[in-house]
Amino acid sequence: MQIQARLSWLRRQFSDHKIDAFIISQPENLYYLSGCEGLEGYLLITEDQAIMVTDSRYIEQAQRQSPDYARFRISGKMREWLPKLLEDRHIKSLGFESGFITMAFFEQLSTILKDLPAWPTLVPVNDLVENLRMVKDAEEISVIEKACHITDAVLAHIENILEPGLTEKQLAWEIEKYMREHGSQTVPFELIVAAGPNSALPHARPSDRVIQAGEPVVVDIGSRYNFYGSDLTRTFCIGQPDDTFKKVYDVVLKAQLTAIDKIRPGMNGEEADSLARRIVSEAGFGESFGHGLGHGIGLVTHEKPRISVNSTDILAEGMVFTVEPGIYISGWGGVRIEDDIVIENGKIRVLSSARK
Repeated sequence: MQIQARLSWLRRQFSDHKIDAFIISQPENLYYLSGCEGLEGYLLITEDQAIMVTDSRYIEQAQRQSPDYARFRISGKMREWLPKLLEDRHIKSLGFESGFITMAFFEQLSTILKDLPAWPTLVPVNDLVENLRMVKDAEEISVIEKACHITDAVLAHIENILEPGLTEKQLAWEIEKYMREHGSQTVPFELIVAAGPNSALPHARPSDRVIQAGEPVVVDIGSRYNFYGSDLTRTFCIGQPDDTFKKVYDVVLKAQLTAIDKIRPGMNGEEADSLARRIVSEAGFGESFGHGLGHGIGLVTHEKPRISVNSTDILAEGMVFTVEPGIYISGWGGVRIEDDIVIENGKIRVLSSARK
């Protein structure tokens, strides 16, 4: 979807939210609606104008990367330039990203607007752009798939370098280094490398623990390509795994493959989650699967839709999200297997391909 199409969709939502303009400051939304890389500032979208509000550092860049936008150059404090920005635009109700801005920013904005001769009403609007971002166009899907391919290559590389004696931190650094050398921008999230009992912590951070043979090693990593990220997890074992590893791994893999096979558009997030959760529970590990089955990925690692217990998000064509069941046993360790998928032509297509 091109920038103008996104802006047109956004404007069509104004009446439902009873606004006639929307000010945007969330970094990922700035990029999504403008195409301007690393922009710091704001977008002011009205019924007939799209204005990029930024300082001298980005004005020339905006002209090159966002030709559809008018540009408003700012300097000094907000109370000095905001009245000029709004002057003669006859804005009566101004929407703002209530799920992103701080209370301090809201109070500052309110104070400035109340001093204007005809100040607009501030209207909280949550997840408006994020709801549009849920469904990816063909270009976005292609970019995410390229990020997955980089991560696939990294996971294959791990099999060649993983050996007893490495620490979690050493392996994490080798992964990040390889990722950057093979096309990734900055990693979209802090890498997870967790061995042995540490792998029972779903969001463990790499430590100085030395990796041992025969224990689970959870590696949760992502690449970033053209600002879109991937998010994949594999669980390795050096040498001969014990019986617990084999049993837990088989249950997690069966749960994941079942969900991938049966998820369909029209389901809500809870229904999709239950496809995997039922298998884990029937195997006796229900209490050990404490997180949701998956989450949307794109410009942010965790975005809509949510695939979890109590999620009412309706799955639809073009949505890209993870499928990542896991079992975590305190004192022993954990197993998680995660792939990135897209709903296409009424079923799931897996974007990642690293061997499980």
